[in-house]
Amino acid sequence: MSVEVAGLTKSFSESVVLKSITETFASNEISVLLGPSGCGKTTMLRCIAGLERPEDGRITIGDRIVFQRKPAIWVPVERRKVSMVFQSYAIWPHMTVFQNVSLPLRAAGIDSRVIATRVADVLDMVGLKDVSERSATQLSGGQQQRVALARCAVSDSPVILMDEPLSNLDARLRVAMRGEIVDLQRRLQRTVLFVTHDQEEAMSIADTIYLFQQGTIVQKGPPRDLYENPGSRYAAEFFGRANIISRGALQTADGTIRLGRLDLAVPDRMANQEFFLCIRPEKWHIGPPDATAALNGNIRKLQYLGDRTELWVDTPIGEILVIEMSSRPLRPNEPVGLRVEADDVRFLDA
Repeated sequence: MSVEVAGLTKSFSESVVLKSITETFASNEISVLLGPSGCGKTTMLRCIAGLERPEDGRITIGDRIVFQRKPAIWVPVERRKVSMVFQSYAIWPHMTVFQNVSLPLRAAGIDSRVIATRVADVLDMVGLKDVSERSATQLSGGQQQRVALARCAVSDSPVILMDEPLSNLDARLRVAMRGEIVDLQRRLQRTVLFVTHDQEEAMSIADTIYLFQQGTIVQKGPPRDLYENPGSRYAAEFFGRANIISRGALQTADGTIRLGRLDLAVPDRMANQEFFLCIRPEKWHIGPPDATAALNGNIRKLQYLGDRTELWVDTPIGEILVIEMSSRPLRPNEPVGLRVEADDVRFLDA
């Protein structure tokens, strides 16, 4: 079941948090709403859930309008057929795991025998079958998050909304839970909208990422596309690390720009304007300094991190960050040559 918003606008006091957003979140996929704090992503989720009332626009879940300004439509949260996983888990401490998970079914008046079967199946799915009678307060953070996921899974809600659900977990557990969320969504075939500020988390679970900036969606697409082809400096720097090089640091002539010894054709639309080049650190190749390298320079510092080495190289156009995946020994102050393929250089609007 898809979720659509059209002209969605929301303000708090005099601050406009959502600026007339129109977007469709695909059915049976994980759509990740990504951006820094205060960009509007959680407000979007709460408007879809019915926890906030927008000033303008329309929200449609499946083929049903749940909010519209004119003519006025407002469907309360309990009738929107959505489930929500909060950052704080929202687990009832006085209930057992079974009671917490069965809560939406009991509220709907479903027969107790049906509840027992459905809850047992879901607890088995999330690996909590053996602790079903344990008090929620006796669970670890990861187990409590699984309870919250199970509570959504056991209902018949076709849409699951997740608001920073992994932010309270430690780093190792966050990585494990990402995989569990993806596995659960694939098995249930539900529509998931997932809010996070963590770009690595977004890229690891999303079918489609929607990048927010100051109340608008500035770019959307599959994770690989957003990483490899950022549409702006903001997107380039949000999705991982990037070397951003201004046009003023480079030589230009006859529609080409020279990056060291590498000539690049300037896109026609940028011929008479400022722009930046974006090169991901892992796109550089390190070798000996010579006339065939795009840039020659000296290693200023490096950090060996086991699976990779990160190097900061001083060059004629400034410091370049390079990620080297091989384990060959390199030393500070060592002269090196940097090479990059033209296809790995991206032009960004200033």
